[in-house]
Amino acid sequence: MSLSSKVAIITGAGSGIGKRTALALLQAGYSVTLAGRRVDPLETTAMEAEQTGSQTLVVPTDVTNPTSVQNLFSKTKETFGRLDVLFNNAGIGAPGIPLEDLTYDQWKSVVDTNLTGPFLCTQQAFKIMKAQDPQGGRIINNGSISAHVPRPNSSPYTSTKHAMTGLTKSTSLDGRKYDIACGQIDIGNAATDMTGRMQQGVPQANGAVAVEPRMDAENVAQAVVYMASLPLDANVQFMTVMATQMPYIGRG
Repeated sequence: MSLSSKVAIITGAGSGIGKRTALALLQAGYSVTLAGRRVDPLETTAMEAEQTGSQTLVVPTDVTNPTSVQNLFSKTKETFGRLDVLFNNAGIGAPGIPLEDLTYDQWKSVVDTNLTGPFLCTQQAFKIMKAQDPQGGRIINNGSISAHVPRPNSSPYTSTKHAMTGLTKSTSLDGRKYDIACGQIDIGNAATDMTGRMQQGVPQANGAVAVEPRMDAENVAQAVVYMASLPLDANVQFMTVMATQMPYIGRG
C-alpha cells in the first residue's frame, strides 16, 4: 500500500460534515480513515469515495471508549504508516428542554462524546505524531458557533463546545514541541440532517421561533481542507464558517 499521500482520521465520518469533509480530503489526495459508531454509513461514505482513487479505511469507533479509540489509531498506523491530520468532528446534542429537567445521563452522554471523545483521540494522535518521521501533524477540532454563544436550552452542548476551545488552545500549546499544530473550525448552520429543524423554525433568545438560513456543507469541507493543507509552520487557530444571514451576530 502506497504511503505517499498524507493520512487523515475523521470521526463522525458517516454523515453530515464528517462525510463531506472525508470526500473533500480524499479528492485532495489524502488517505482517510473513516470513524463512527455505525458501520453502514461509513461503508456508504467509502463507496462514494471510490471515484476519487484515494484509499479509505473503515473503523467503527465509539469515541467515548478508550479501547475503541486506541484501536482506531492503531489500525490507521498499521494500514497507512503515519498520521498527518485528525479531524475531531463527532458530536451530539441533548433534547432542547429546560436545564433543570435534563437528566444526569443526558448531560453525561453529551460530555462524553463532545469533550472526552476529542481528548481521547487527541491523546492517541499525539502518540503517533510525535514518534513518526517526519515528526508532527495537525489536529482540527469542530467547535461550533456554540463555542461562543448558546442557543436556548442547550447547556450540555454549549458547555462542551466552550470546553473544546480550551482543549484546542491547550493542544496547540502542548503540541508545539512535537511540531503538532491545532486549530478549531466554528460552524454555523451547515445544511445537514442535524440542522434540518432550522427550516421549520427554532427558538430564539427572545422567546420567538424563527426559520434560520443554512449554507452548503461543502463550504465547511473545503475550509477544513484549507486548514489541513497549510505547512506545519502556519496554522489557522480559529475559523468561523457560517450562513451569512443566520442570526448569530445579533444573538442575545
